[in-house]
Amino acid sequence: MLKRYVIERDLPGVGKMNQDELGGAAKASNAALAEIPNIQWEHSYVADGKTFCIYLAESEERIHEHAARSGFPATKITEISKVIDPTTER
Repeated sequence: MLKRYVIERDLPGVGKMNQDELGGAAKASNAALAEIPNIQWEHSYVADGKTFCIYLAESEERIHEHAARSGFPATKITEISKVIDPTTER
């Protein structure tokens, strides 16, 4: 079973990258993902010098493996235990 994680990455200057540069980063990430079983990238939020990436993975070890292969550091990895949204109150 895959678990959901938030990966915080310190990437100075990432918030200033243009679409082509972000596309190149996505390409590098996708290439690493293709080599590792039981991990999936859902999406990422780009801030000034960080990204916050949402992944599904078998284990935290898979995320560390992706970080090593892709060259994008995993500064902090947090497993998500539950999700709430505006409809949770119903």
